[in-house]
Amino acid sequence: AGKIDPLIGRDLELERTIQILVRRKKNNPIYVGEAGVGKTAIAEGLALRIASGDVPEPLKDSVVFSLDLTALLAGTKYRGDFEQRMKAVLKEIKAFPQAILFIDEIHTIIGAGATEGAMDASNMLKPMLATGEMRCIGATTYQEYRTVFDKNKALARRFQKIDVAEPSVKDTIKILQGLKEKLEEHHNVKYTQAAIVASAELSKKYLHERFLPDKAIDLLDEAGAANRLLPKSKQRASITDRDIENLLAKQVQIPSKNVSVNDKSRLRNLGRDLRMLIYGQDEAVDQVTSAIKLNQSGLTTGEKPIGSFLFAGPTGVGKTELAKQLAHAMSIKFLRYDMSEYMEKHAVSRLIGAPPGYVGFDQGGQLTEDINKHPYSVILFDEIEKAHPDLMNILLQVLDYGFLTDNNGRRSDFRNTVIILTTNAGAHEGILASPVGFGMNDVVAGPNRKAIQKYFAPEFLNRLDGVVHFKGLDRPIILSVVDKFLFEMEKLLSEKGISASFHDDVRNWIAKKGYDPKYGA
Repeated sequence: AGKIDPLIGRDLELERTIQILVRRKKNNPIYVGEAGVGKTAIAEGLALRIASGDVPEPLKDSVVFSLDLTALLAGTKYRGDFEQRMKAVLKEIKAFPQAILFIDEIHTIIGAGATEGAMDASNMLKPMLATGEMRCIGATTYQEYRTVFDKNKALARRFQKIDVAEPSVKDTIKILQGLKEKLEEHHNVKYTQAAIVASAELSKKYLHERFLPDKAIDLLDEAGAANRLLPKSKQRASITDRDIENLLAKQVQIPSKNVSVNDKSRLRNLGRDLRMLIYGQDEAVDQVTSAIKLNQSGLTTGEKPIGSFLFAGPTGVGKTELAKQLAHAMSIKFLRYDMSEYMEKHAVSRLIGAPPGYVGFDQGGQLTEDINKHPYSVILFDEIEKAHPDLMNILLQVLDYGFLTDNNGRRSDFRNTVIILTTNAGAHEGILASPVGFGMNDVVAGPNRKAIQKYFAPEFLNRLDGVVHFKGLDRPIILSVVDKFLFEMEKLLSEKGISASFHDDVRNWIAKKGYDPKYGA
């Protein structure tokens, strides 16, 4: 008693389960869903309701047994040992006319205990399942169902499939409220409503490899465990949303201020911080930060990257530097890919992995592996016009849906990335002091219009949040850049115990010699 958590929601799945169990033949439901969505919880919830009598009349006297296949297999050295044990178990279960056998990870019964000339567990179950002598509930994932279970047609036809979908955030909050009392009792702490809502919403937003409600329950549980491990004097009476934010930040390895749903100051000051580091490109900075603020405001669907931009302009004016400083200001990883390395068709497979049958196909791609390690990052595709056209087609999927599937079939999530592509297309035509443009209408009127339209297809440009034209740098801006680097030089020298100051003549000489309209700063 008390070991099984109560079942919250899942009324449709439970109703269908009961209908199948009451059938005359083939009365065996199988739950199919992703790991962590609550398949086992439905079976346990049904067992709890049967025990408490809260089920329709035909199921009142039922008894639910759980099969531990590992225990059955343990120590079976000789041929026939497993069959003997399995038959004994089935005989015991048949002694209960209303018995229901629950097998978690039911795909494991296929091939279990099979040796040369011996039967596996699935073949021993088939006759009883077909006649309705014994009812069985199974649970497995979509992948295992497709690759293992469904291939055994004789077994699969005896089961009735019930799809268990991931619950919504709203339903997850109800589930967490139902489990709250058990968690509070275990950890001797109270959970605020804000903590419960934060667990559901933030786990949905940041933990993409796992599924609700499992990942939200884990957050609440671990937050309680973390508080319980503190010294008595530091333990808090209740877990708040701030505790959930801090825990999640540790798990996904980003600053807690980035996780917080309430902290707007970081975004509010993003443009100011970048303008202090990037000189002469204020309009470009404003356009980029405006698009990022819009995306993070909650007014968009959240199904695309945080921002996607094409930085166009001459070399040495701050395109790559803005991408670097944006990553620094947002406290996330900066990933740079030099597109001159991906000029050949075969080189593109390095980004997403080699196709099946080729050497290294099981190792994954450079881009997909980097994103799986660092899901929160600024990705820079430097000098994109040099890349093979196939790369543009790959990026279309990323820009539109925020996902990329590698050649192993694994999906990489780009929804928490900023994607920046830089190009010098049209810069050699000598249009340097050009106005900053943004969006498709501005591209048409932009200074590098013909060159950009030559290199990039309309459907590609249309998926970007903006095409940002960088201006050439004039003399006052160059002097500001020189001042910045001289200050950094003074700081470096002072760390080594050397005091240095630079005369204005040195400043002017560097500004004159160190800048060329063709090559930038």
